[in-house]
Amino acid sequence: MVKKYTDKDADLNILKNKTVAVIGYGNQGMAQAMNMRDSGVKVIIGARKGKTSEAAEKDGFKVLPISEAAKNADIIHILIPDEVQKKVYEDEIKPYLSAGKVLGFSHAFNIYFKQIIPPENVDVIMIAPKAPGKAVRREYLNNFGVPGLLAVAQDYSGNAKKIALAMAKAVGLTRVQVIETSFKEEVETDLFGEQVVLCGGLTELIKAGFDTLVEAGYQPEMAYYECLHEVKLIVDLIYAKGLKGMWEAVSNTAKYGGFTRGPRVINQQTREEMKKILKEIQEGRFAEEWIKEYQGGSRKLRELKSTEENRLIEKIGSQLRHEIGLE
Repeated sequence: MVKKYTDKDADLNILKNKTVAVIGYGNQGMAQAMNMRDSGVKVIIGARKGKTSEAAEKDGFKVLPISEAAKNADIIHILIPDEVQKKVYEDEIKPYLSAGKVLGFSHAFNIYFKQIIPPENVDVIMIAPKAPGKAVRREYLNNFGVPGLLAVAQDYSGNAKKIALAMAKAVGLTRVQVIETSFKEEVETDLFGEQVVLCGGLTELIKAGFDTLVEAGYQPEMAYYECLHEVKLIVDLIYAKGLKGMWEAVSNTAKYGGFTRGPRVINQQTREEMKKILKEIQEGRFAEEWIKEYQGGSRKLRELKSTEENRLIEKIGSQLRHEIGLE
């Protein structure tokens, strides 16, 4: 049975007299560091010299080189991109992981796929907000929060879960709900969701719909509004009221068309392909492919990104968003 936690289940006193080093000051690093500081936790930032370290200093944080931050912290919370974590860990964090310290993450990729193998005498935990950093900060300032996940991969101290809960509370996640999971479940579901629905599937569906209309002779502007712009309206309904609430909000024509035609687009062949993608994730083949791609200079990623940026839907979209005041 799923375990869920709220504020009453977490004790911030666990973090009293402890220093949390947030490694990285991007969207998640900034939001989580600010929220923890506002919750009374002592937070320092580990970052290399540059725009991010300057931003952290401007926001009033003590900023140290990553190695110094790791050395001075009781809890080292790693919030830099997946692909750079291994090298940073080996070079600048591992030498300062003395017995009893805590290694924290917001994504299980490097631990689960054994890119980072911590010593046995430290706690390894994860708190993962289910929202972008800007939303994590915004909802905290609104005296609310976003839901999140919690997992323990290694419990050396016997208090790893309590520490993770305290950090989740400091970030504002327990104001809503924190679900206990495992590093395995978090990384496999997260990668699957990104690839099949949120980033891969949705964008391919939008592009395919847009291209189909344009190739049939319809104006690109009409295709953009119908296949991309209005996605937000539907997603907002689903987000607020679930699938049932969305269906209740649209016309009967839209209901009938969606119910009868949707399964022709997402058909059995599509579902079988989803299963193949999940298996690639579960067996570590995607992780291996991505690691090799990054280590090889990310050439394929750059080529794919360039192709996407030069699509007609992007050019038309940029023009329309500017005209209606979205950009």
